[in-house]
Amino acid sequence: MFVIATFESSIYIELAITALEEQGISKEMILAAPLDKRKELRGLFDSIHKSDGFSLFDGPAILATCFMLLGTIYGYVLKWGPIIWGIIGAVSGLLLGFLIKMIILKRNKRGSKKISSEIVLMVRCEEQKWELVEKILWEHFALGMTKI
Repeated sequence: MFVIATFESSIYIELAITALEEQGISKEMILAAPLDKRKELRGLFDSIHKSDGFSLFDGPAILATCFMLLGTIYGYVLKWGPIIWGIIGAVSGLLLGFLIKMIILKRNKRGSKKISSEIVLMVRCEEQKWELVEKILWEHFALGMTKI
């Protein structure tokens, strides 16, 4: 059986490997492979075939709708009328929404996260040692684990 776990790059993976070796799992049965990190940032715009769950248009659409409604309501008492003020409100809400979204993106540094799996650890062991291997890996802060 194979036990596959992911870890951050830290001393804990070394400690986990040492603890596994102390429990009788040989070095030939353990494989640790580092992952390459993404070099370019993810794109801002989603396509029909891929989406990362971050929408660039939700906030601007909400603000455009609110500002258009307010422009239409107050347009009845203003000089240019409700249609022109509704269009002005929609455009200004859309621009303000994009500006706010871009500020949030710059502040959060899109594409970088605090915790990421950097190393994959594969351990080949017998069925009866599964619970021991699982316990050792969870104690040494594995981010995720599965058995095959």
